[in-house]
Amino acid sequence: MAHVGVPRGTARKRRSVALLATGVLTLPVLAGCTSDSEGPTPVAVPQDIAPASRDRVADGSTLTWAIDAVPATLNAYQADADSATTRITGALLPSLFPLDARGEPKLNPDYLESAKVIEQEPKQVVLYKLNQQAVWSDGREIGAPDFVAQWRALSGKDSAFWTARNAGYERIEKIERGKDDLQVRVTFSKPYADWRSLFSPLYPKEVTGSPGTFNDGARATLKNTAGPFRLRSVNKDKGTVVLDRNPRWWGNEAKLESLVFRAVEPKDRTDALTAGTVDVADIDATTANGIALAARYRGGNGGPPAHGPGADITPAAALRSWALAHGSDEEAAEAAQLAREKNREAVAVYAAEQKSLQGFVVRKSLEPAYTQLAMNGESGALSDDRVRRAIARTLDRQELADAVLKPLGLPAKPPGSHLALAGQPAYKDGSGALGDQDTKEAQALLADAGWTVGGAVRRTEDTKAGSEAEKKASGEATDKASAKATDKASGKATDKASAKATDKASEKAAEKEEKEEKGEKGEKEEDDKASREEGTYIVGDDKPGDGPAGTGVTAQDKGPAGAYAPAGTPAPAPASVKARIGKGGKPLTLRFVLPSGPGSQPLRTVGQKIVEMLDAIGISTQITKVDDESYFKDHIASGDYDMALYSWPATAYPATDGRPIFSKPEPATDGSLLVEQNYTRVGSDHIDQLFDRAVSELDANASRDLLKQADARIWAAAGSIPLYQRPQLVAVDKKLANIGAFGFAAPRYEDIGFTGRQAAGSPANRKK
Repeated sequence: MAHVGVPRGTARKRRSVALLATGVLTLPVLAGCTSDSEGPTPVAVPQDIAPASRDRVADGSTLTWAIDAVPATLNAYQADADSATTRITGALLPSLFPLDARGEPKLNPDYLESAKVIEQEPKQVVLYKLNQQAVWSDGREIGAPDFVAQWRALSGKDSAFWTARNAGYERIEKIERGKDDLQVRVTFSKPYADWRSLFSPLYPKEVTGSPGTFNDGARATLKNTAGPFRLRSVNKDKGTVVLDRNPRWWGNEAKLESLVFRAVEPKDRTDALTAGTVDVADIDATTANGIALAARYRGGNGGPPAHGPGADITPAAALRSWALAHGSDEEAAEAAQLAREKNREAVAVYAAEQKSLQGFVVRKSLEPAYTQLAMNGESGALSDDRVRRAIARTLDRQELADAVLKPLGLPAKPPGSHLALAGQPAYKDGSGALGDQDTKEAQALLADAGWTVGGAVRRTEDTKAGSEAEKKASGEATDKASAKATDKASGKATDKASAKATDKASEKAAEKEEKEEKGEKGEKEEDDKASREEGTYIVGDDKPGDGPAGTGVTAQDKGPAGAYAPAGTPAPAPASVKARIGKGGKPLTLRFVLPSGPGSQPLRTVGQKIVEMLDAIGISTQITKVDDESYFKDHIASGDYDMALYSWPATAYPATDGRPIFSKPEPATDGSLLVEQNYTRVGSDHIDQLFDRAVSELDANASRDLLKQADARIWAAAGSIPLYQRPQLVAVDKKLANIGAFGFAAPRYEDIGFTGRQAAGSPANRKK
């Protein structure tokens, strides 16, 4: 299911270019973040797929699997490829190193006998030995010509090929046939640690051999495939992609006779499940709760149903209704009989729906992706790393993760890495480079950057009325009040931080955070907020749209009617402005962009909690809700935001896939920023260098150590703050096995099927 705030395609598919200038973040203390003796971190939640041995799975059925839409292309290397492209081609094309349950690439014996680095000097050479039985659906063996054609199409040297990514392929110097076409020698011009990411999926040379077939030939059809299934039809009018068994498949025969992918929008998933038109569908929490509720539904037996229509009718009310329906008052009896008939019909319809949903189970895990708070560091207050770090240290990430995952019964430990998730070999919690939640330290960082309580108050330096003594007295009183408010909010930590030289503050603050013990967690101020309305709302305002944007002045701040002060006394600042932090008379106000659609409620829930956390330390937040369709393209990618929430997928190849997301933006010739996928526009030369070294390091442990160092510096730069791993909820027919919430792992399509006897043809129409 598509999710709002998820960049289209995977990290390696997007090669736009991005930039930002925040300078190199110097953190000498982080140099010690190298190899660690800790064992591997366990996967947070195992996959939930109802595993069953093949002998327990029946042959000959049809399964219908919901996708968001028929994909625009079946070429996974084009810019408009999406999750449906990946799902469909996974059943049709070779994947040489699919991911296992821990997110590690594992050699696929259906296609490879072996694949390994056989030379490192003078150049890296990888030798692939192909499975001798592996053939395309036209009978031709999979061989070196297919590797050569794909390399030439994706190397980036021929602009006639419309490719969205070439990572890794541009490092290949040549591909040669070994002893025969079943041996492929790949020589690299530069070492490439992530060589296992290449040639998956592998397309036949008939697709990749020329720009015409690559650009257009594989968009709506794939005539030649090499998976457990082959493509039968693509019907965009009906919204279906139909696969059937590949008769030339040499591996274990697919248990399903056919596999149908049906386009069902996320908002229509509950109806599709109820109608029995799909057997498997990614769902949201609302639909998951509906399925859980259906499992508890009990109707009939003379008693009221457990829930739904009629559930709130008490025995006394039922007796009164019966009495009216059979009473002597004909008009009242007719009305009562009509009402009882409508209720019976509603109960019957609802009961049928509940019975349909009772045939499904919700399989759940954690999706290999995390949601982050992104802070746009291109300009404004967030271009200062001290402000970004202060915001990050204000957040209670555990509370935010709990809000999303605990209601679903999933563990809610916030991610500790930008480059890997718990369970993956490259994972290590590097959040210590930023520091734990600490309100006092956050206030100290803000004060060091010049943002203080009372700083939003504009001082009146010259007044024409009143005596000089009155002017002086009022000026001294204002200064003392401001100093007292600042001292009270910031404490001694603020005083020390403010005394530091401005041009050295970022480095010293970073060193201090690494060396000092973690401060006690700041107490969260309870703030009863009115519900936010659609559009723009500035936290601190009494009503959306009242008063100048960003001031946060309410009607109550204006003081009692008729109150006055001696002539010459400067007007007191409104109470809400005094509570806000500011600089030079301007409050610190950030624009928080959130999607407005019904499917993005979890993001808005998390966003609201973030607003309240920032409000507690005096940061004003201007909430702007936008359409889901325009959220990413028109706001995140274009940089039209200060703060936003969106997700990145996890990857088995962070050295390759992580670099464009966190690389330092570079200035274009027209003065704009080139940002690849770094939509926070925060980066450093040092981070880039660590990625470059990691992707060229052939020792796996050494490469991971470099990535962990890069992650520590990404944390310290505080452009991206991982909040929680996304939930993965899948509604699955109870009789299905080996399918559900896969987590990291790639599906084994040939093993999916029904455990009970099932006639050929879709089991979906349960109402028949």
